[in-house]
Amino acid sequence: MVLNMTKYIGMLRINIHEAKTNLSRYLAAAAAGETVLICKRNVPVAEIRAIPATPTTARPIGLAHGSFEVSDAFFDPLPADFVNAFSGGA
Repeated sequence: MVLNMTKYIGMLRINIHEAKTNLSRYLAAAAAGETVLICKRNVPVAEIRAIPATPTTARPIGLAHGSFEVSDAFFDPLPADFVNAFSGGA
């Protein structure tokens, strides 16, 4: 198996035993922005990284207003064979 290790340079690399022993230390490092790479026999198997912060501001509504138009045909009934395909009919 060929593994491209260039993307793992600069990450904190630890083995599984060290991760179990010092988990709280590595969680604190992840919370501070560090990426912790957990390896099994020097092969990366998992990654610990911080979860992005939840946005505190409300999303703006109506950004696409006026950029498209729904035609009246959108509200027409679907063909019977199309409806039957979704309901398990033949």
